[in-house]
Amino acid sequence: MKPENQNFFERVYEVARLIPYGRVTSYGAIAKYLGAARSARMVGWAMNSSGKHEDVHAHRVVNRKGLLTGKHHFQGTNLMQQLLESEGIEVVDNQIQNLDNYFWDPSTELK
Repeated sequence: MKPENQNFFERVYEVARLIPYGRVTSYGAIAKYLGAARSARMVGWAMNSSGKHEDVHAHRVVNRKGLLTGKHHFQGTNLMQQLLESEGIEVVDNQIQNLDNYFWDPSTELK
């Protein structure tokens, strides 16, 4: 991995660690907060590689529509959904219901 990507990944992890219990954010919202608005996919790559960091809340990062697009990177078929539901977030057909109620935007929350 290139050093600049590693640094970006660490910055992504710093934001993911701050997502409150019972809330979610999107790949794009993290990218925008980090000043790299067009890098949502790279945030996704960071989340896919976050398994060695137990304190990174990767299950709380979803796509902009609330879909659990990263779920196949978790052990077991429904672990991501189970983790979200254990925090009180309703998930139906791999999509968070009432996303606006749970959405946490780092650009407004981390001023």
